[in-house]
Amino acid sequence: MGAEFFSASIINLAINLSYTIVALLVGVYSLLWVDKKLLKSVDIEEEMKKGNIAVSIFASTILIFVAIIVAFGFRG
Repeated sequence: MGAEFFSASIINLAINLSYTIVALLVGVYSLLWVDKKLLKSVDIEEEMKKGNIAVSIFASTILIFVAIIVAFGFRG
């Protein structure tokens, strides 16, 4: 029974790791899409370099919302 439990744990770990990588990629690409398509006049990276905290909060909020949506999508 120990070997079965260990193999099931490894498979579960691999599935969760793949979900995490997919969620990370979706979050980053959605932030880039919002930056290029919706906010054409605002450069998020440049504003963060200038120290604009509002843009940093906005970018992190987008990532949180995308993470929530992806998490509910993975639940089924």
